Amino acid sequence: MPAFPYAARRAAVAATLADRGLEGLLVTDLINVRYLTGFTGSNAALMLLAEDPASIDPDAPVGERLTGSTFCTDGRYVTQSAAQVPDLPRLIDRPSDRALLRRAQLRRVGFEADAVSVAAHDALQQVASRSTEAGPDRAVAVELVATTRVVEGFRAVKDEAEIETLRRACAVADQAFAGLLDSGVVRPGVTERTIGLDLDQRMRTLGAEDPSFETIVAAGANSAIPHHRPTAAVLAAGDFVKFDFGATVDGYHSDMTRTIVLGRPADWQREVFDLVLAAQQAGRDAVAPGRSGGAIDAASRAVIADAGYGDRFLHGLGHGVGLQVHEAPSLAASATGTMVAGMCVTVEPGVYLEGRGGVRIEDSGVVRPGGFEVLTSTGRGLRQV
Repeated sequence: MPAFPYAARRAAVAATLADRGLEGLLVTDLINVRYLTGFTGSNAALMLLAEDPASIDPDAPVGERLTGSTFCTDGRYVTQSAAQVPDLPRLIDRPSDRALLRRAQLRRVGFEADAVSVAAHDALQQVASRSTEAGPDRAVAVELVATTRVVEGFRAVKDEAEIETLRRACAVADQAFAGLLDSGVVRPGVTERTIGLDLDQRMRTLGAEDPSFETIVAAGANSAIPHHRPTAAVLAAGDFVKFDFGATVDGYHSDMTRTIVLGRPADWQREVFDLVLAAQQAGRDAVAPGRSGGAIDAASRAVIADAGYGDRFLHGLGHGVGLQVHEAPSLAASATGTMVAGMCVTVEPGVYLEGRGGVRIEDSGVVRPGGFEVLTSTGRGLRQV
């Protein structure tokens, strides 16, 4: 496991809280908790304070008042939290979010509105309201403040340790796909589902914790469905077969799409494939610091539109990858945010002809000062199997 700088990440987020008018941020999104602490369990919360004491004893018991930023989970994770979060005070209680809020002597606490249900918010509000009823020693009126994508903004720009982890995740997917194609299992008469399960197992054998998402294997007319789920459909000679897959390594997700053909391609298949390949090249060439996600999308989309297939490009050009397979930033027509060196994104144009077949070509890569560094290495040309 790489040594990610969790304390530095927390400090960077905490340094922005005062400008947001907050004394603390209650982090409940488990991906954000992992980003800030390294904890991988299924229940946790973090109370991040804008001002922490100069030194914190992480092993000191957590009393009825928080003395600094504090992590909370439940009794299932006593041992795991001690190992994964050794540098923060650890509270064992549940519900974790309310346990932390109840002990926080703060006036304005942010919560992650995107990750908190109405029911959870109501429960937090009850705790905040009761804080004024517990006597003079708890006479602090806690105001809960909705925040959006505070931690996600930091996650969007990766450091070199994260980029190297993504590179390893991409390598696992590349190697698994090469092994799949070399094995001969991708052939007429085999089902989409069988091939998808084979690819998943190859990624796990090569070191993936899991696939990044449900692997897509889409053959024939199914390849025109952007997010087709593998079925018992049987591959046939002449089919396009679209593979969209990725590997999760140390929590980081790769994402790649390749489209192959079983046998010799028909003229229309070659035309569509070459068009998508050119659009993908245009998209990769457009990625640069300071350029908006919308402008990058437009550069790729124009290639497809100029060829008369604009209405068959059915989704945005790409998205960020990291601890989630879909995260900030966005490469889409509506995206106004600009690229920053260190952002990791996909470039994945597609053309989908309903009832016939479709092509998508996707790479994961990193925004560098000089352009787009591709992290996936599988060849993009039309492979005939």
